[in-house]
Amino acid sequence: MTRTPARTASRRHYLLCPPTHFAVRYAINPWMDPARRVDRAVAMTQWSGLSRTLRDLGHTVHTMEPLADLPDMVFAANGATVVDGDVLIARFRHHQRAPEARAHLRWFTGAGYHPVRRAGLPNEGEGDFLQAGGRILAGTGFRTSAAAHREAQQVLGRPVVTLTLSDPRFYHLDTALAVLTEDQIMYYPGAFAPASRQLLRTLFPDAIQATEADAAAFGLNAVSDGRHVVLPAAARALAVRLAARGFEPVPVELSELHKAGGGPKCCVLELRPGR
Repeated sequence: MTRTPARTASRRHYLLCPPTHFAVRYAINPWMDPARRVDRAVAMTQWSGLSRTLRDLGHTVHTMEPLADLPDMVFAANGATVVDGDVLIARFRHHQRAPEARAHLRWFTGAGYHPVRRAGLPNEGEGDFLQAGGRILAGTGFRTSAAAHREAQQVLGRPVVTLTLSDPRFYHLDTALAVLTEDQIMYYPGAFAPASRQLLRTLFPDAIQATEADAAAFGLNAVSDGRHVVLPAAARALAVRLAARGFEPVPVELSELHKAGGGPKCCVLELRPGR
């Protein structure tokens, strides 16, 4: 009989941005449709529930001020990557989101982080850079350039593993893969090019493999503290598989933000302190 491993949570620091000005004004991913109505009040209620959930789990939540002309700022994870207190500010692929990088730069410098560097090549922060133990898993194919992976490796001082995304619905790595612990992930194989699927099987032979339905529900856009996994309430089947592996699923409702192609992880930038 296989024993379910005991999971241990660690307290984290997160940066979030409220959806005060959230809207779908343009379409830069397959989920976005400007003709589809967005209820900003519902979005705010759902985001507040996510923020409260993280605090109730014992984590520290910092917030940054939203700007009126940047409706996607709620997706704070895309603005930077923080490893051992070093900050690499994003350089967004689409001009509609480009000014968000300056807002993140102001927040991190104002909060006393050092060094804070601006990316020279297109990368979208923790949307495509996910730390897993001593390495960074890095997505490319839609938003972050492969050359930016080399830049991140130099700036952040961690080896970077390049993973190529192939399905435009899963345009960021954090929509197709979630880091659960330093050596455990869950992912949707169909979101990756064949060579990257093989690489993931080699690196993480015991990974949880999600279904297309799991991924389409944004179940992989999840936040894990090593034990608790905050994920969309709609990803019920994935929650069952997580529980079978000893994790504690924590469902949240973010259906309004899903209309812009985002879920829990998109809203949460982890602030990893220096050693």
